Amino acid sequence: MLNTAKGIAEILKKHNEVKIVSHIDADGIASGSIASVCLKRENIEHNVDFIKQLDENVVEKMRNENPELVWFTDLGSSMLDRLNGLNVVVTDHHKIQNTEKMNNHLNPHLFGKNGAVDISGSGLAYLVAKNISKENVDLSVLAVVGAVGDMQDSEHGKLIGTNREILRDGKNSGVLDYSIDIRFFGRETKPVFKLLQYANDPVIPGLTGKEENCIQFLQDLQINMKDEEKWRRWIDLKKDEKRRIVSELVFTLLSKGFGHKNAKRVIGEVYTLMKEDPGTELHDAKEFATLLNSCGRYNKTEIGYHVCLGDRGEYLQRARTLLQGHRRTLVESLQFVNDIGITKRKYIQYFHAGENINEKIVGIVAGMLIPHVDKMPLIAFADAEDGIKVSARTDRSLIEKGLDLSVVMNTAAKKVGGIGGGHNVAAGATIPKNTEEEFLDEVERIVKGQMC
Repeated sequence: MLNTAKGIAEILKKHNEVKIVSHIDADGIASGSIASVCLKRENIEHNVDFIKQLDENVVEKMRNENPELVWFTDLGSSMLDRLNGLNVVVTDHHKIQNTEKMNNHLNPHLFGKNGAVDISGSGLAYLVAKNISKENVDLSVLAVVGAVGDMQDSEHGKLIGTNREILRDGKNSGVLDYSIDIRFFGRETKPVFKLLQYANDPVIPGLTGKEENCIQFLQDLQINMKDEEKWRRWIDLKKDEKRRIVSELVFTLLSKGFGHKNAKRVIGEVYTLMKEDPGTELHDAKEFATLLNSCGRYNKTEIGYHVCLGDRGEYLQRARTLLQGHRRTLVESLQFVNDIGITKRKYIQYFHAGENINEKIVGIVAGMLIPHVDKMPLIAFADAEDGIKVSARTDRSLIEKGLDLSVVMNTAAKKVGGIGGGHNVAAGATIPKNTEEEFLDEVERIVKGQMC
């Protein structure tokens, strides 16, 4: 991978103007920001477009604009055979959906590595940036934020593979640190009872989603929730208090039959951004990534982009407002799915949110539901301007049995005239309206073939 990254870096340095095209999620925003910063440092003119999906319309728009060079970050690998007529470089970690070969294509799958855990789109952009100049080692921060936003630390409870090398770059340069701690969202900013209330990986029976129970849980453990008039956050607790809470959470999971695998997920590696203020969303990689996701999912990618570029004034405040709304929307969306229920087929399960869940967060909602539902692939539908948005998520144990949602989404979408792809454990598609039943039939046929 390093030779390809070096080759792409040399190409970029030879151009006077570059068009960056990236995805709208946390990894995509971090990717586009890394690309932008490293080009700015080389005085290379550039602009950035953040898009929901790379399709024929976007490619045609690029052809009409006829840029000197296009740098696709965190997308592009599913469209290699349709980029003819454009001068491009691609840094993408998603599974390659065709056999088309292209020079200047950096993708871990080309090197026998798994793009779902080894390195993210922002990590690949970082490898290129580092080869442009060693000065860009500070951008390892954004690469780690992007990887965590892409949940690349989820399976093993820590970043592995090439992500690990990037993490070491950050630690050695003093911009990152890592330690073992509770893995739940909100260590830096949320009152402890809120951290437990929103716990979803793993879900804590009797606590997740139940504020009063979380408060009682802490009172039973004799944990003071306030210090004078301020709510205490996880980072405010003493080591003994943290130990008591974690021990009780693990006991709760084991006693309720959730097993050692889920219990072990309570703690894991967490990533701290050393140049950011403690107690803020930007000090913790998971909270930073969620902040970026809240920007991208609500058509405000430029806000997250400016935060990544260093704005700690207006844009950060606007991002915080979006984050608050994002968390409320997720809770409301989960309640909506609980109300309508999930329909089970023989090999898959699904729900259709229609207009009730934003198409840009329906995948997040599906992912949050995975610990609560049967161990079958979960397919989520939501209405979109260009058809029906599909998000597919699954428990990682099914991957070991042969399931690959990237192939499922790509193949089934093509069957009904749509487009799809992604990772083995999480993938998506856009399909024409009123093709959902035919699509589900095809999904079930492929899943059955993969796992039986």
